Amino acid sequence: MKLMIASDLHGSARWTAALLEAYRAEAPDQLLLLGDLLYHGPRNDLPDEYDPRAVLAMLNGVADDLLCVRGNCDAEVDQMVLDFPILADYAVFWWAGRRIYATHGHHFGEENPPKLRQGDILLCGHTHVPRCADHGTFTYWNPGSVSIPKEASCRGYLLLDDTAARWKALDGSVWMEHRL
Repeated sequence: MKLMIASDLHGSARWTAALLEAYRAEAPDQLLLLGDLLYHGPRNDLPDEYDPRAVLAMLNGVADDLLCVRGNCDAEVDQMVLDFPILADYAVFWWAGRRIYATHGHHFGEENPPKLRQGDILLCGHTHVPRCADHGTFTYWNPGSVSIPKEASCRGYLLLDDTAARWKALDGSVWMEHRL
């Protein structure tokens, strides 16, 4: 199984289009979005080509391929215009024999994880900073941000396949890898 994971689009039509171009090039089985899809939020500057209506149209165009969790900038009113569910606070699934707990990161995160089992992966967005950290009992992964990267990181996503987790820039270049 090949899974593409991205977070924090924040209504940027420019960078959502770039993400969907990378999505078509990668051809994963599914695209998991970790929230903050349409709006920039009060703490962020407006991202490039801020156009939530264009973003919702682009995302609705791939609705059948999306799995999403709710971010702190996502609202119930957003669900009225999106053709896929976005209001779940978390998703739990298995990858390569490990359990992944996926959430946006504003309730549970690296410093305040939910109850996890030995070997679990906590997958969050929210901070806009890509990260892979071993905490002994669990591993923390963050794909960073598609539209508003922070701490001098690049706009990117996380790609999981049967052999590795790869953090990639939107141009497809690998800048961090975690092999199984």
